[in-house]
Amino acid sequence: MTKIKEIIVVEGKSDTNRLKDCFGDDGIDTLETTGSALSDETIKQIKIAQQKRGVIIFTDPDFNGNRLRTIIQKAVPDAKQAFLPRSKAVPKHSDGSLGIEHAKDADIKAALAAVYTHTDEEFTSYDHADMVNLGLIGEPDSHQRRLAVGSELKIGYTNAKQFLNRLNMFQIAPTDLLTAVKNFDKGSTHDTK
Repeated sequence: MTKIKEIIVVEGKSDTNRLKDCFGDDGIDTLETTGSALSDETIKQIKIAQQKRGVIIFTDPDFNGNRLRTIIQKAVPDAKQAFLPRSKAVPKHSDGSLGIEHAKDADIKAALAAVYTHTDEEFTSYDHADMVNLGLIGEPDSHQRRLAVGSELKIGYTNAKQFLNRLNMFQIAPTDLLTAVKNFDKGSTHDTK
């Protein structure tokens, strides 16, 4: 299946949902800034995404969107950028604000078409069983294991569901994941008797 190689940086869940409606659940991955309060952790995730797959900044064409774009661009100067004209982001009702979530499919695709890269690279996604087999869920130390493995892989710590999503989004190589798990096991103080 062809998908967009880069990870798209958007402002929130409604933007993610709109892009997935437009490109399909498996055709696009996003990182959300969760609004105008851009955390250091989110900036780190964007930098890692840039190193792994590249990013495209695709924020709303309003004051907050431009402010976020500027902050991200300073932190990740080689990020690609996609722009949606204000006239294409107008809500259907007058009480809404400008946003990607209001745009038509054709306008979203046109905004991204000039900057994204298609990839046909095969990546076998991790699933729930992989998480169980590696002890990343279902074990007394799963929390600590995800914390250590996420830190080593530079994908951060999250709950089990989001951890699985990040493994897939950042396309973590199986050898890297296994090495990180083994490193945790070597350093753990569990009694193996």
